[in-house]
Amino acid sequence: QVQLQESGPGLVKPSQTLSLTCTVSGGPITTNYYYWTWIRQPPGKGLEWIGHIPYTGVTHINPSLRSRASISRDTAKNQFTLQLSSVSPEDTAVYYCAAVFSPKITIATMQPQLYDVWGQGTQVTVSS
Repeated sequence: QVQLQESGPGLVKPSQTLSLTCTVSGGPITTNYYYWTWIRQPPGKGLEWIGHIPYTGVTHINPSLRSRASISRDTAKNQFTLQLSSVSPEDTAVYYCAAVFSPKITIATMQPQLYDVWGQGTQVTVSS
């Protein structure tokens, strides 16, 4: 089973761009077995699916974040990255990278709790 580890700054100022990296170990991110995903949980709220990048490299982003979020990958480093621009305090959350078995992707997008593998999560606070 793969393992995931998030890394990035814990504090970002409003209007700046948040950048988080997920390092995958135990298997290549080019496998068609998993969809690689970013999910967040604001304080006191439920899980929010941000977007994913499968083995094809074609990304899918939550429509509510599409204008600000992008996901990319570095296959040489076995990493995938989230960038979220023009952040505001409403983007304060625990950010998780996660993976789900490919056949479950449709339902897991709507029910993030169904994801199979999770990183430990990283707290990101947007504040001046």
